[in-house]
Amino acid sequence: MRIILDCDPGHDDAFAILLATASKEIELLGVTTVVGNSYLENTTKNARTVLDLFDMDIPVFAGCEKPLIRDIIVAPDIHGKSGLEGAQLPSAKRPIEKAHAVDFMAQMLTKYSDIILVPTGPLTNVALFMLRYPHLVKHINSIVLMGGGIAFGNVTPVAEFNIFADPEAAKIVLNSNVPIVMAPLDVTHQVVVTEKEISKMRRLGFKFDLLADLLAFFKSTYKKVFNIDGVPLHDPCTVMYLLHPEIFEVKEYHVDVETRGELTYGQTVVDVWRTSGKVPNAKVMLKADSERFFDVFFEKLSQLKGV
Repeated sequence: MRIILDCDPGHDDAFAILLATASKEIELLGVTTVVGNSYLENTTKNARTVLDLFDMDIPVFAGCEKPLIRDIIVAPDIHGKSGLEGAQLPSAKRPIEKAHAVDFMAQMLTKYSDIILVPTGPLTNVALFMLRYPHLVKHINSIVLMGGGIAFGNVTPVAEFNIFADPEAAKIVLNSNVPIVMAPLDVTHQVVVTEKEISKMRRLGFKFDLLADLLAFFKSTYKKVFNIDGVPLHDPCTVMYLLHPEIFEVKEYHVDVETRGELTYGQTVVDVWRTSGKVPNAKVMLKADSERFFDVFFEKLSQLKGV
C-alpha cells in the first residue's frame, strides 16, 4: 500500500509514523506536516526527529501553518510546548524538503493512482490540495483519517480536536466524494495505553525507552486534563486499520461537519439513524479489539530494533 501520512506530531502521531515505517505492507512515500498539536515549525521538526531516531530516510514536507479560515489553536496542555515533550530525543539528522506538502501530494498523485492519504491531524493540507488540484482528487484511492466523534468531543463537549482545529477543511474533505474511513474518539478511546504497555515498551530495549518516556508523558497529561487513567492511542488506529481492518467494527454513515453552530462548531454530525436521507460518505470505526491491536502494535514496532 502506498500512503502519504499527513500529521501534526504530537505523541500519537509519532507512533502512527513508526507503525507505518515498521510495516512491510506499507510504502510510506512521505510524511507531510500541518499546524495542529503544535505550531508547524514544531510538528515538522518532530516528524523528522521521529524518523531519524530509527534512521528512516523518508522525506518530510511542511504544509499549512494556519487553518483555512479560523484562528490557530494548538494543544500544549496535552503535548507540551514543543508538541513532543517527555523524552530527550536526538536531534534530527536530515533536512526538511523544500517543496510544500500540498505540492508533494500533487506530485505523487500525478505519478500514482493508488495512493491512500492518512491524515492524523487537522485536514488543512488535504482540503487545500483538493482546492488547488481538483483534477487530481479522483486519483486518491481513499482517505483514512483520525478525527471526529459520535458521542463526545475532547476540546468541546461535542468537537474533537483535529476537526475543531479546522472545521472548514474537514467539511471540504468529507464532502469530496473520495472514499473515507474515519477513526473517531469513540473507537480510539477503546485503545488505551496503561502502565502495562509502557513497561512492555521499555522491555524492548534499544531506543524504546525514549518511546516509553513519550507515552508516560502523554499519559500524565491525559490524567491532568481529563482525569483518565491511561491515554488513548488515537492516530495509530488509522495505520492499524490499513494493516488489519478486521480489528475494527465499521459501519457506513453520512458524516458532515458543523461550521456555524454557537455550541457545536467543529462537531462531526454522524447520521447514525439515517434521518437525513443522505447517502453514506464514510466508513466509521465503532469498536476495536484492543488486545489484538496491541499484539500487532508491539509485533510491528519490535521490527525497528534491527534498524
